[in-house]
Amino acid sequence: MNAIVALCHFCELHGPRTLFCTEVLHSPLPQGASSGDISGQNEQAEEEEGGIQMSSRIRSHSPAEGASADSSSPGPKKSDMCEASAKICGCRSLAGGHPGYVSHDKETSIKYVSHQHPNHPQLFSIVRQACVRSLSCEVCPGREGPIFFGDEQHGFVFSHTFFIKDSLARGFQRWYSIITIMMDRIYLINSWPFLLGKIRGIIDELQGKALKVFEAEQYGCPQRAQRMNTAFTPFLHQRNGNAARSLTSLTNDENLWACLHTSFAWLLKACGSRLTEKLLEGAPTEDTLVQMEKLADLKEESEGWDGSEEEVKPSSQPDVVEGQELSKCSPETSLMPDCNSWNVAHRRLSVFRSLRHMRQVLGASAFRMLAWHVLMGNQVIWKARDMDLVQSAFDVLRTMLPVGCVRIIPYSDQYEEAYRCNFLGLSPHVQIPSHILSSEFAVLVEVRTATRSSLYPTLFDDEQSLNKYEFVVTSGSPVAADRVGPTILNKIEAALTNQNLSVDVVDQCLVCLKEEWMNKVKVLFKFTKVDSRPKEDTQKLLSILGAAEEDNVKLLKFWMTGLSKTYKSHLMSTVRSPTSSESRN
Repeated sequence: MNAIVALCHFCELHGPRTLFCTEVLHSPLPQGASSGDISGQNEQAEEEEGGIQMSSRIRSHSPAEGASADSSSPGPKKSDMCEASAKICGCRSLAGGHPGYVSHDKETSIKYVSHQHPNHPQLFSIVRQACVRSLSCEVCPGREGPIFFGDEQHGFVFSHTFFIKDSLARGFQRWYSIITIMMDRIYLINSWPFLLGKIRGIIDELQGKALKVFEAEQYGCPQRAQRMNTAFTPFLHQRNGNAARSLTSLTNDENLWACLHTSFAWLLKACGSRLTEKLLEGAPTEDTLVQMEKLADLKEESEGWDGSEEEVKPSSQPDVVEGQELSKCSPETSLMPDCNSWNVAHRRLSVFRSLRHMRQVLGASAFRMLAWHVLMGNQVIWKARDMDLVQSAFDVLRTMLPVGCVRIIPYSDQYEEAYRCNFLGLSPHVQIPSHILSSEFAVLVEVRTATRSSLYPTLFDDEQSLNKYEFVVTSGSPVAADRVGPTILNKIEAALTNQNLSVDVVDQCLVCLKEEWMNKVKVLFKFTKVDSRPKEDTQKLLSILGAAEEDNVKLLKFWMTGLSKTYKSHLMSTVRSPTSSESRN
């Protein structure tokens, strides 16, 4: 991720200061970050951290250090108290002659460089401005927490301010912030949950270490009583006598900066690899919108169950069918195309591989009758002893419908009404009401044991499981062979019979056909439900759409039930807005 992560501190003498920052380099090290010999005063330390090789190197002085930060400058005093100069312990992470840290990512050849300030003057200015804003005007209520700010010129910033306990500070705490700066606003906003969790973890670790030091110091020498005894001492004298201590002193961790370098480098690497760009051609399809809505409903429902006591109902107990444990679908979850409760202990491979395969097994006329009922929204009932076969059949047949039109109960020991499901799997002993068997709005597929093993020819080498079955398709309204049927059915059959088209190509043809007819459904929905046009205009529209036939009209009305709530609410809100009403008038 092309970003900079920095730790900032608010010094009572000098204001906001950058303590430590880590940046990403895709090119050789910046000038001064020598990759050659290491100075005798600094030993090279290398270690492996998740594919990142870390080393301590000599680096040149940043623009903030200038000539005063010479290598001969004295290091921090043991007292860890600020001096009245720029070489103050509380405002500095690494001494003037201290090496920075460089980590090499072997996978991507990217280097993560840590130092007190960026070497590039422009980056230094950007980090400096972000530091000042994060510890002055851009803060959360309570002065502790995450916030987002920035602009196109100076970059966008994710800032998390926090306090560190200090027994010598005013209010017994000092103010810090961890900021992430990058130029890509959308990427940074999308990374907010990830950055918040990981940076919060770093802050918790720092605060935990500082709290232990604070409690130990308070136990040895309580500062509150001592300050009350010196209440009349001039304020400025107290302030100059108790200036900022270094963060290593507050946490009692001499390896603090090396640990922060490792954490910041991992944060940049992980945040850069967790999000990838994907090209989306056009708006999301209706199937995508419906799936997102149902996943959101399931998530909300699960969160509701987590917050309350669960009551186990008898119907939710697992049913044991022929030694295999199944979780029976509830009315709510049965509306999902992927019924999560269909959990067979050891699922076999799919019995029906595709629509073309099913057509070859059932026969052309039986498959046409079955497909016609599926497209019209009639109830499709499969009675079989093999539950895997029923599930496989539903997985194949549902591909002809939009996701919002699919309601499946995979297997049940009693008949379920058509309003609950349009795909129903039943065991052979279940009695179906007589009015359903004679209804024109239902089709029954009975899977019986074949009288002879050669009843159906073997289409594939591993298709021995289908040889023992015969399939009987019946309906109260059989589809005549000379009936035209819906246009999409004829196109599907044409694609299935064309042997020059592979199964993958047929699947893509089916996706295109569903999108074509869903667009017609959208037009019809807006025309009839939203605009409330008269019936004569509707007939003209259907003629223009090429869907004036009776079967096509029935199909469009059924598919209208599969439109997403997002699309419907968008249309309704557009119609109710004042601008749209004015344009119609």
